[in-house]
Amino acid sequence: MTMTALNNGALRQLLPAALALAGTALSFGVTATPSHAAASYYAVTLASPLDAPKRFVNGETPWACAGSECTAPRDTSRAAVVCARLVKKVGPIARFATPEGELAAEDLTKCNAGK
Repeated sequence: MTMTALNNGALRQLLPAALALAGTALSFGVTATPSHAAASYYAVTLASPLDAPKRFVNGETPWACAGSECTAPRDTSRAAVVCARLVKKVGPIARFATPEGELAAEDLTKCNAGK
């Protein structure tokens, strides 16, 4: 047997193991990435900025706020309900938006009034 035949046989045995290892590493990297980073649905501007960045769960929605901006993934509740819950945690809101658009001025007023 020549060295080339040994090398080809060894490569054929190692290739599936190397591919499996690479696939495992890639899938771990994908699952270890925080999902909230790419899943922002709500974009909120507070009337007054917070003193320090804040992360909290309101209802079942995880929020991340920094300065006067807050973001969160989609909730199952209506936007007006999510807004009213958020006001209780962070105070008055100047702007509440989703990919579908901004909360109407009348709804934002009700939200800030706790209605």
